[in-house]
Amino acid sequence: MTTQTPCPIGTPGTPWGVAEVAAWRSRQAVKRSYRADVLSVIETLRARFDVVEYGQLDYRPDSYPLLAIRSRHWRDELPCALVTGGVHGYETSGVRGALQFVERHAAGYAGRINLVVAPCVSPWAYERIHRWNANAIDPNRSFRADSPAPESAALIRLVAPFGDRVLVHVDLHETTDSDESEFRPALASRDGVAYVPGEIPDGFYLVDDSEHPQPAFQQAVIAAVAKITHIAQADRHGAIIGSPMVAPGVIEYPLQQLGLCASVTGAAYKTTTEVYPDSPRATAGQCNAAQVAAVCAAIDFALAHPARASVARRLP
Repeated sequence: MTTQTPCPIGTPGTPWGVAEVAAWRSRQAVKRSYRADVLSVIETLRARFDVVEYGQLDYRPDSYPLLAIRSRHWRDELPCALVTGGVHGYETSGVRGALQFVERHAAGYAGRINLVVAPCVSPWAYERIHRWNANAIDPNRSFRADSPAPESAALIRLVAPFGDRVLVHVDLHETTDSDESEFRPALASRDGVAYVPGEIPDGFYLVDDSEHPQPAFQQAVIAAVAKITHIAQADRHGAIIGSPMVAPGVIEYPLQQLGLCASVTGAAYKTTTEVYPDSPRATAGQCNAAQVAAVCAAIDFALAHPARASVARRLP
C-alpha cells in the first residue's frame, strides 16, 4: 500500500530545493555531545593506540574533528582490518560498539593484523540523532568519487593509502523504528516521491555484497552474535527490509553500486551489521555487545581463512 508522506517539509511530489533543506536543517536540534561521548573516550585510548585526525567537518557554526584509532605498532607486511561506526549518526550502538571493541579487544590482535577504527564517521548527525548530514545527504549512499558528503569523502581519503591491503571491513549500523516513523517519510519528501510503508525486522541481521558474496564469513558472524541477541527472521515474503534473505539473518546489496560504506576498500571480507535497538528482547548493552561480537568474529574468520580471501580478491 502507498500513502502520502507525513513529512511536513516541502510540497508533495516535488523534490526539495535549497529552501526546503534549510527549513529541514532549522528543525534539527543538538541532543547529545560528540565531544563528551566520543572524543573523551578516544582520549583515554591514546596511551595504547595511535589516534589520527583524518579530516575536519565544518557546518557553521559547528566544527568537528574526524578521528580514527590505529594500531600503534603498524606493520606494512600485515593485512588490515577496518571498523567503521556512526556513518548514520543516529545508530548509537555502532559508535559505542566500535569504541568498546578498541577498549576491550583491539590489543589482542597486535602483531596479527593492523587495525583502523573510525568510530563516528558522522558527528553532526550523531549529535542530532539523525541519519543525514547537515545538507540532508545520506553519507551511506555517498561513498563514491566526488562524494557530495564530506563525511564520506574524508573516510575515502583516510583509507586510500592502505585500502588495497584491507582484508576485512565491518561497518556497524542499526535498523530502528524511527526508520519508518521519521527517516523514510523524510526521504520520500526530500526526493518528491510517495512514501511506501515498510516493515522493521525484530533482530540482528547482516548485509553482504551481492557482487562478491562471502556466505561462510557472514554465517560465522551471525553465529557469534546469536550468542548475544536474537537474529532477525524473514517476513512473510521471505525478505528482510524488502530484500530476499539468502541465509539465516543475511541479505545482499550491490555495495559499490549503492555507494555504501562497506564498499570503500577492496576487502575480501566485508559486512554491514544491523542491530535492532528498539526490540523488547534486547537491551542497549546487548546491542553494543552484539556489535563487538560481530567485529571480533569477522576479524577472527578473516585471519583463519587468508587463502579464501586471496581467491576472493582475484574475482573481477
